[in-house]
Amino acid sequence: MQKPIVVVGSINLDLVAGADHIPRPGETVIGTNFSTFHGGKGANQAVAVARLGYPVSMVGTVGDDVFGVQLRQSLANAGVDTTFVNHVAGSSGVALITTGRQGENNIVVIPGANGQLTPQLVQQAASAMQNAGFLLTQLEIPLETVEYLAAFAERHGIPLMLDPAPARELPPALLRKVTWLTPNETEAGVLLDVKVGKEEEEDVARCATADQLLALGAKNVLLKLGDRGCVIAPGQQAKERVSAFTVDAVDTTAAGDAFNAAFAVSLLRNKSTVDSAIFASSVAAISVTRRGAQASLPTGSEVEQFLRSHPTSAKTG
Repeated sequence: MQKPIVVVGSINLDLVAGADHIPRPGETVIGTNFSTFHGGKGANQAVAVARLGYPVSMVGTVGDDVFGVQLRQSLANAGVDTTFVNHVAGSSGVALITTGRQGENNIVVIPGANGQLTPQLVQQAASAMQNAGFLLTQLEIPLETVEYLAAFAERHGIPLMLDPAPARELPPALLRKVTWLTPNETEAGVLLDVKVGKEEEEDVARCATADQLLALGAKNVLLKLGDRGCVIAPGQQAKERVSAFTVDAVDTTAAGDAFNAAFAVSLLRNKSTVDSAIFASSVAAISVTRRGAQASLPTGSEVEQFLRSHPTSAKTG
């Protein structure tokens, strides 16, 4: 029997404006399009898991506004168990997203109801979390809630995957409880208090960054490099570099969420870390060719078709 994935995290309404490029400070640009999408890093990951045909439950909060009803129903429609999605007083979470022509984006998140996801509310989902094969979380909810979840995961021997986004410093006691830490380069730089650049002489530097992240305490690290792939640092084992798929990106929103969800699904299907990273890369690659967050997430059959038509590569670092 498959042990479900439980995602503890944010649920947002995304307000997305497209433009020729992302405005610089003080600059006004004329937009090309506007859309609303259901998003939030937690909800994105839950929907991504469900689309891949794997059982998943969401633990989160939405407001008592009209958006809250829509957001909860959207999760249920995608196949996510919403038993532990609570309505709280106030507005639902909102993300203001600007996307450029090349698929780049910047995001401002207003937590709203997500800021009310307390340890006490998460504790109500203890029965579901105890039976989970993986717990997934991010940093769009209160840090004390993430710390509670990490302690719960450690106490019950459940793997915890932490996407440290939005970027912020994290206490070592939390990081030591993390099974998989999955930062991108910006987030890694904040965690290490250094600038992680994007020079082409990558392999040695990226592996060194992964080693530094491991030294913070996480058991395993997966450093996401966007269109340049990822570095897998599984504890004391040899590091691996997995190349990204080449696609025409139109919107990178939720690509990292798609990656995390798919990586967890593949690991729970007893695939190797490298195979799981390749699978996750394919899911993320498909997502960036479509606009929106949850609207961009592929089904399992779409991923299978994509992998049949795209070569993959991995190399030891």
